[in-house]
Amino acid sequence: MIRRIIQIDEEKCTGCGLCANACHEGAIGIIDGKAKLLRDDYCDGLGDCLPACPEDAISFIEREALPYDEAAVKAKMAEKAKQSSGVKAVSHISNWPVQINLVHPSMPLYNGADLLIAADCTAYAYGNFHEDFVKGRKMLIGCPELDGVNYAERLTELFKNNDIKSILLTRMEVPCCGGMEYAINTAIANSGKEIPFEVVTISVEGEILK
Repeated sequence: MIRRIIQIDEEKCTGCGLCANACHEGAIGIIDGKAKLLRDDYCDGLGDCLPACPEDAISFIEREALPYDEAAVKAKMAEKAKQSSGVKAVSHISNWPVQINLVHPSMPLYNGADLLIAADCTAYAYGNFHEDFVKGRKMLIGCPELDGVNYAERLTELFKNNDIKSILLTRMEVPCCGGMEYAINTAIANSGKEIPFEVVTISVEGEILK
């Protein structure tokens, strides 16, 4: 059937994932750093994703497409809710503040710590974030894309002034999170220390990729 459906301009798309988060039907995903329409029958054609795109990479077109399958969408959402039901969320934050820009590099509470550095979006994308990542670690969060800074200098001072046992970075699969990984690698090198560093990448659907 011919119907109204979204179209994504891959040349404009930066892979930020905002459209995928805005799509209530799960029709959009990030593949190889670009937003993709995963299933025609999941797209209702209402366009909640359009205003979420900062690059104006999404538009409507009229084309041959499968009809919107509301029952399939509801079944998918119900299964997702079922998987996360019955779990009581508990906060495991043991330090404050958590924003990288607010932390003084000489604060002693990071000495001897296993450190979690989290890209902002990961806490929202991954449902069991506190239990799987925050528990047992001191935490710092930030987004180089939004803050418009390179965190390498501040993290270098933090690593120099404290005996950091290990660093875990949680980042999204989108390209803008690459700045966080680069800053940590740079800071470790500049600190002159050998600190074990692990990266966990999370998809916009909330799944661990690596």
